[in-house]
Amino acid sequence: MRVGSFVLGAQFPGQGQGEALHRAVRSAEVAEESGLDTVWLAEHHFVPYGTCPSAVTLAALLLGRTRRLRVGTAVSVLPTVHPVALGEQAALLHVTSGGRFSLGVGRGGPWVDLEVFGAGLEAYETGFPESLDLLVRWLREPAVGAHGDRFRFREVPVVPRPSEALSEAPGPEVVVACTSPASVRTAAERGLPMLLGMHVGDEEKAEMVALWRRHARAAGRPDAEIHGAAHVSAGVCQIADRRADAAETLLKAMPGWLRQGLGAHVTVDGRARRMRDPLAYTELLCGLHPVGTPRLCADRLAATSERTGISRFALLVEGSGDLAATEENVRRLGTEVLPQLR
Repeated sequence: MRVGSFVLGAQFPGQGQGEALHRAVRSAEVAEESGLDTVWLAEHHFVPYGTCPSAVTLAALLLGRTRRLRVGTAVSVLPTVHPVALGEQAALLHVTSGGRFSLGVGRGGPWVDLEVFGAGLEAYETGFPESLDLLVRWLREPAVGAHGDRFRFREVPVVPRPSEALSEAPGPEVVVACTSPASVRTAAERGLPMLLGMHVGDEEKAEMVALWRRHARAAGRPDAEIHGAAHVSAGVCQIADRRADAAETLLKAMPGWLRQGLGAHVTVDGRARRMRDPLAYTELLCGLHPVGTPRLCADRLAATSERTGISRFALLVEGSGDLAATEENVRRLGTEVLPQLR
């Protein structure tokens, strides 16, 4: 089992953006010190829900500050960036880090980002598969040209080539955020592992893994690839000596952050959007994920892995909104929970 942290650079009420980003960087440094496997970095634009607008940029910083830790994006929003530009960045990080970089990508949402970056709503609604295919080709082939609906260019060489990294993998792994049957199928047909969100529980995640396997088989993917797919489960983790104390920490801090952060999203086309009740959502997350004593957290992770078959976790550790509390939470995850899983 490989356990990592999920870092948003969340800006809690009353905090500055620099404070949020400092906590994000510091939590990653402590993650390496504490024995965690990976740090997964979220990407958001124009909202305090997450203050990191470029997960690959922050990944570069953290790869430079660490020596063992794997760093991944969760996720880089593909519709708002050219796939070749993202592929070049991913290849650069893969080669220079010795293969410690993972590229998570997703569709994002129908947000104003699409207007600001000139992608348009079509890039979100229908353009994701074409962008994903071009990105994967860039990371796997020595030269690439494009003749699709959105991207057309003559063949050019891939520089740097990811296969030159000092790792077993031919290039950085690509993980796809999946929130619907359509996105599960998109990932499965290409043999790409899924990142499953923290808003769904074990039963739904198990169903999505089973659906992924059915689509992968139908697409003719090799059995070894299907059974070896390293999907990632996102969740929340808060550790305390009593479960009530861990839940109280999140229930005090997270609703304000969620209300401020999620409420700031603006749709590109004015469509109506329904926002989750922040308190009810926090309570849901406390019930779904490892929130409580170290023993309870270890049991919760083990139960999720057994039910879903997923062995990689990306756990939100900054739910307290406090730097010192976040550092302690990460340390306890590494020193008190992980040994029980091994």
